[in-house]
Amino acid sequence: MNREITIAGGGLAGLSLASALRLHDVPVTVLEAGNYPRHRVCGEFISGVTEDTLMALGIDQIFSDVHRHHSLAWYENGRLIHRDRFKNPAWGISRFLLDERLRDHVQSLGAVVKTRTRETPSPREGLVWAAGRRPRNGSWIGLKAHVRNLPQAADLEMHAGRNGYAGLANVEDGWTNVCGLFLLDRSISAKGADLLPAYLSHGGNAELADALRAAEWRDGSFSAVAGFELGRQIPVPGLLTLGDAESMIPPFTGNGMSMAFQAAECAAANLIAWSHGEQSWIQASNSIRAAISRKFRRRLAVAQLMHPLLLHAGGRSLIQNLANFRVLPFSRSWL
Repeated sequence: MNREITIAGGGLAGLSLASALRLHDVPVTVLEAGNYPRHRVCGEFISGVTEDTLMALGIDQIFSDVHRHHSLAWYENGRLIHRDRFKNPAWGISRFLLDERLRDHVQSLGAVVKTRTRETPSPREGLVWAAGRRPRNGSWIGLKAHVRNLPQAADLEMHAGRNGYAGLANVEDGWTNVCGLFLLDRSISAKGADLLPAYLSHGGNAELADALRAAEWRDGSFSAVAGFELGRQIPVPGLLTLGDAESMIPPFTGNGMSMAFQAAECAAANLIAWSHGEQSWIQASNSIRAAISRKFRRRLAVAQLMHPLLLHAGGRSLIQNLANFRVLPFSRSWL
């Protein structure tokens, strides 16, 4: 009899892993602290993941009708510095829709999904921790909302400023996801949804902030998250972690959602072997950690090197030079 795997966290990594495991008759229970559908702070575009990965996870059909990004534009303090087109179009889909589709899919495969259920990050055999970042003192705040009637020059835009950056990505039903990562600034007195245009204006993107204020906002879509740091997360000894719980890549790369799926693919084979009694839990866990490290080491290192440059005038000048040589982040598969 195959041994059961419990996945704490019903986001991209957890649900896509559950799908892959159910394709091999592994009993799976997913524990999700929240509910579906839900809005989450996320760039909501997928770049760099292959069809082969989605097929291996058994989730490729979920993306058959999603918006495709063909064009991109990069701005620095409101000034256009680069235009390009994707060699391979990226996918644009909200987490509001995607997480619910994934939940329904894994339930149709026989997985058990329990919402409003929390687990503690205590290492044990058969537990995979994919419950996202663990709260810690951090210097960043993430802000996100869906809007309509926002002027755009491209399917996907990146707007860099003195205090961070924001991405505009078209998703389903005519909505545009506006998602920003900013240095936490307690001098900004705005509250609630007003925080997003306030941070944009404070960083030198006043024109975008004004356009955002004038746009139609989707009810309930504003989300905020603070108290985190980027890069490798502080591990809990012995706990097998995936997704944001393992590492958080700077969002300007467009690799966050892709890495969730790729991490699930890295983990699936060894977890199937453990469930079938072919590996010990220690063997499976160690193999998964090694595979994830190999898969993401380079892109995390390059992204961490590039990320601070976005917050300094000299660094933004370098970005313009990179644009001239057509090697801007997310315009090519350089990560």
